[in-house]
Amino acid sequence: MGSPGNETDEPLTPAGRLFLRPEMNQVIHCAMGLKHPIDVESVKSQARSSVMLTHPRFCSLMVRDTTGRERWRRTHIDLDSHFIVLDRPVSTLNDDESAVNQYLADMSTSSGLSYDKPLWEIHLLLAHKCVIFRVHHALGDGVSLMSMLLACCRREDDVNALPRIGSVGSRRNSEGGNRRGSWQWMKLLWGFLMMGWFTLVSVVEFVLRGLWVRDKETAISGGAGVELWPRMLATASFWLEDMKVVKKAVPGATINDVLFGVISSGLSRYLDHRSPNALQEGLRLTGVAMVNLRAQSGLQDLSDLMKDNSGSRWGNKFGMMLLPVYYHKSRSDPLQYLKRAKVMIDQKKHSLEAHFSYKIGYFVMTYLGSKAAGFLNYQIVCNTSFTISNIVGPQENLVVGVNPVTYMRVNSSTLPHALTMHMVSYAGRADMQILVAKNIIPDPEFLAKCFEEALLEMKEAAVAANKI
Repeated sequence: MGSPGNETDEPLTPAGRLFLRPEMNQVIHCAMGLKHPIDVESVKSQARSSVMLTHPRFCSLMVRDTTGRERWRRTHIDLDSHFIVLDRPVSTLNDDESAVNQYLADMSTSSGLSYDKPLWEIHLLLAHKCVIFRVHHALGDGVSLMSMLLACCRREDDVNALPRIGSVGSRRNSEGGNRRGSWQWMKLLWGFLMMGWFTLVSVVEFVLRGLWVRDKETAISGGAGVELWPRMLATASFWLEDMKVVKKAVPGATINDVLFGVISSGLSRYLDHRSPNALQEGLRLTGVAMVNLRAQSGLQDLSDLMKDNSGSRWGNKFGMMLLPVYYHKSRSDPLQYLKRAKVMIDQKKHSLEAHFSYKIGYFVMTYLGSKAAGFLNYQIVCNTSFTISNIVGPQENLVVGVNPVTYMRVNSSTLPHALTMHMVSYAGRADMQILVAKNIIPDPEFLAKCFEEALLEMKEAAVAANKI
């Protein structure tokens, strides 16, 4: 690890170095269920011929030079050392979903990936027909890694075609075309003023969260050291069509607005169950969300990500947002959760919060070092209540080799939060992995049910509103 520098070595990005810090060490797990039994040699053969084995990050060791600086060094790939094949059930639990979730939960608190080889593995759970890609966050963010994964798969309806890459949502058309009257300039000026105000508020909150301001203690609160506690994992499943029905009930709403409405409603339900009549109406719970900062939203074509001059470059290109949701006991109008979430997210969209957090993190890492940056991020996580991420996945069914993929789910290794949620959409469905510290949240399956019922309740309200 303390080897001398090499002319061909590449330095890690500041974000990559952050994810190697002990307090922020992050490994991403992507689980793909397959329809038919897994042919191990077929999967290895496909991996051997895939673009993954030509990608610089997947073919490099993480080393430290004599000054302690982290660098990528190209190396030969021993493919067999990256495959972990388990031919027996990984759990005594009866169903495959629960068994795989327990396996992922155990890995979330394990020792991580070996630095003796490139920082990725593929686990084949033969008894459960599941493939798990385990990749260190230092190699790239969710958008980069999902784009790489999809480049290794093919569409079920055309095994010679790559999956189509979607985006989070369509851009709203600007009203008024190219007119530039006085009203348009006033509107533009007002927009800049609002952006400045919301950005200032965000900057102040980031500073305070990094110092001492903390969410009020609730039944889902984590804190320093909780990243070491044992975990449990449950899955909440949603139909995208249901989310679209709810979205249409509130003009201008997006799928992300619906997601945060569901989280607010679901957490309110869960806290009612755990702490009946103990919480103040309107209590704020703050989430930490990662936001893609690339010029093009959603997933990118892998070739675009690999271009040095691309605005959608490979790596960790995301900012952080603090997204509050609020506890409300009354659920007389379920769509109120969506309306409140939309107002909050619209304000965030008018700010430069995500860009600011990226720049300040880059500055701290560059000039104060990884220890200071790791401490700052750790404090922000300790002073908030949960982590949430949402990645848009492929719109159509995929195959690995000739084996159809039945589901796609993502989670990561632990943080000081007692609750982390990662949602990925796949072929009309969205699965949210709910990773919890089991000594704080002992019933993640019930929490998952709270989220699922929250969406169904919103859908019923949206359908009823449309009929009036």
